[in-house]
Amino acid sequence: MKWSHWLPCLDWGRRYDRSSAAQDGLAALIVTLMLIPQSLAYAMLAGLPPVAGLYASILPLLAYALFGSSRTLAVGPVAVVSLMTAASLAPLFPAGSPEYVGAAMLLALLSGVLLTAMAMLRLGFIANFLSHPVVSGFISASGILIAVGQLKHLFGVSASGENLPQLLPQLIQALPGTHGPTLLIGVFSLAWLWWARTRLKPLLQRLGLSAPLASNLAKAGPIMAIIAAIAAVALLQLEQAGVRVVGVVPQGLPGLTLPTLDLDLAVQLLPAALLISLVGFVESVSVGQTLAAKRRQRIQPDNELLGLGAANIAASFSGGFPVTGGFARSVVNHDAGAQTPMAGVFTAVGIALSLVLLTPLLHDLPQAVLAATIIVAVLSLVDLKSLRHTWRYSRQDGAAQLATLLGVLLIGVETGILLGVGLSLLLFLWRTSRPHIAVVGQVPGSEHFRNVERFAVIESPSVLSLRVDESLYFPNARYLEERVGELVAARPRVRHLVLMCSGVNLIDASALDSLQAIVERLRTAGVQLHLSEVKGPVMDQLRRSDFLQTFGGQVFISQFEALKHLAPALSSQPLSMQGKPHEKRS
Repeated sequence: MKWSHWLPCLDWGRRYDRSSAAQDGLAALIVTLMLIPQSLAYAMLAGLPPVAGLYASILPLLAYALFGSSRTLAVGPVAVVSLMTAASLAPLFPAGSPEYVGAAMLLALLSGVLLTAMAMLRLGFIANFLSHPVVSGFISASGILIAVGQLKHLFGVSASGENLPQLLPQLIQALPGTHGPTLLIGVFSLAWLWWARTRLKPLLQRLGLSAPLASNLAKAGPIMAIIAAIAAVALLQLEQAGVRVVGVVPQGLPGLTLPTLDLDLAVQLLPAALLISLVGFVESVSVGQTLAAKRRQRIQPDNELLGLGAANIAASFSGGFPVTGGFARSVVNHDAGAQTPMAGVFTAVGIALSLVLLTPLLHDLPQAVLAATIIVAVLSLVDLKSLRHTWRYSRQDGAAQLATLLGVLLIGVETGILLGVGLSLLLFLWRTSRPHIAVVGQVPGSEHFRNVERFAVIESPSVLSLRVDESLYFPNARYLEERVGELVAARPRVRHLVLMCSGVNLIDASALDSLQAIVERLRTAGVQLHLSEVKGPVMDQLRRSDFLQTFGGQVFISQFEALKHLAPALSSQPLSMQGKPHEKRS
């Protein structure tokens, strides 16, 4: 196997030149300005010291650049994974304590090992069990839960909880103790960040700036809020007035340290690590594929698993916490012209320089500003309209999305997503347990066969043509037996039953037993079973059994061939003897 398969950097690295470096450097500058406040904020959201966010934005970016396949994905702390980290660790240790920090590093290590193992085993398909409606409901609910959870920092009060029933009563009870200066800082920060996100770019364009430059300056809105807030706290001595600030941020690069290696704790955190891995992988791959398609590039899911796994392992040894590809940062990185993962390397260098040079200036940064940064960022992820669209299109998918959303809001993050995934799988099994089975007939003057309830078609009184629109496996095997029995009983003149298998991609052992049972029952009624349009892989399966030798019927290449052989007089009737094709029945 080529080394470049697992190390995509060997491929793009051969063609790297000054032009690519210049574009990557510009993109890295913009992403760094965006990542500094987000890293601090998301570490606070995860219940960790703010500096942990900066630590999680250095070595993980270098590791992903080596193994990741996306040219523009920006890896680092993200809101949803930070919330899941807090939800996993808050019941175990006090937030911010050394035990909590060690457990966060262990959680990152477990996540990294799981992702790497999935890459080696090529298990990227496991993430498909997180359907889009479930992921959408989870992200929307997480955004709402995160925003409500950050209100305590805006009001300057204390409140905690894993869901809305726990958070809201505490917030309401604490409202009389709202700290005025903190609330003022938080409200002004919220207003500025929201205005900068939606109105600053058009204003800069009206002032004569180009669209790309205006967009990049608008992305620096959080940095401007941080500078203004730090200056206000320092000049007005607001920390002495009770405004909660970040405090001392350790200066210098993170050292390489071992995470807490506690086997009992690792076993306890393993389910949370698996959920974090799957959610992070789904979010990362979705963003990576979207951005790659814009440039007609491709990403490899197994490489993404390995890249994210390496990034999380790197985070665990450098004082960080679980990371993944972020949507907003990746879009900014792409739009700013990043050409290769070297943009992430340059971003890591920028964060490292910030740790060395700028951390003393962060002492007076109000927590309310970081809370406002989080609220504005996560509310953009909330999409309640999609619930209405999903429900209108598919009640089953809508129910799974609603269950996930309510589960996260009312019970908790992990329970909510497990509820959504479980309901999705149950609804899938229920839906496929009663597959669509249509009686079909020949469209006059053609070789096509369509549902007799939708089209005016030719039917043979002695041949029953039945189309199964689902793979045959254990949940629906008995239903097929029952349905065939009902249809044959209602047609006493039938002598042949042809199962049209164009929609069947699998026949498992349970379904094979059911087919054999159908053969025996039909024989006692004087009816012979035949198959048509069986796909190659399904035929390969059937040949591994003795079914084809014992069922007594034939396997036809098409339904038309079956009808021509079993009812030749009917299949050869001219068009003039029949009704109009494609005529809808009432």
